[in-house]
Amino acid sequence: MPTLIPPVNALDHILGGRNATIELVEYGDFQCPYCREAFFIVKQLQERFADRLRFVFRNFPLSEAHEYAMDAALAAEAAGRQDRFWEMHDAIYNHQLKLNEHLLVKLAQELQLDLSKFSDDMEAPKLLSKVEADFESGVRSGVNGTPTFFLNGKRYNGDYRVLSSFLEE
Repeated sequence: MPTLIPPVNALDHILGGRNATIELVEYGDFQCPYCREAFFIVKQLQERFADRLRFVFRNFPLSEAHEYAMDAALAAEAAGRQDRFWEMHDAIYNHQLKLNEHLLVKLAQELQLDLSKFSDDMEAPKLLSKVEADFESGVRSGVNGTPTFFLNGKRYNGDYRVLSSFLEE
C-alpha cells in the first residue's frame, strides 16, 4: 500500500490539532467535481470527529483536464500568504461551478485580502514552486487522480463517500 511522501510537515496546510488520532491528507484539484463532492464529505468528517481529526490539503491540479485548476491552487496559496488559505479553499469549492479567473479575484475581495499583494503573490515563482512540490509529492506517493486520500500516512483506496464508516473501524 502506497505511503505518503513526504509525511505531513510545516509546509502543509493543516486543520486540527497535532495530537489528533486521525490524520487525513487529501490531494485535490479545485476544479475537479469529485473533489467538490469530497469537500462536503470532509466538512462532515471534521464536524463529526472534531479534535480527533487532523486534515491536510495538498494541491494536485490536473491542468490538462481543468482549465482553472492551477489558477485556483495559486489563489488559495496566495490567500495563504495572508493567513486565509482555508477561507479561500472553502470559497473556491463553494463556488466551483462558476470558476474562472474573475471569480478568484472576486473571492479575494470578499475575503478582504490585500488585492495588490494577492495579485503579486499569484505571480510569485515561490507559490508556483509550492504547488508543483505538492503535485510532485503526490506523484511520489502514487497519486494518479483526484481526490486521493491518505489516512495516517497510508493511501486510502476505498470510496471517499464512505470514509466516515471506515474511520470508525
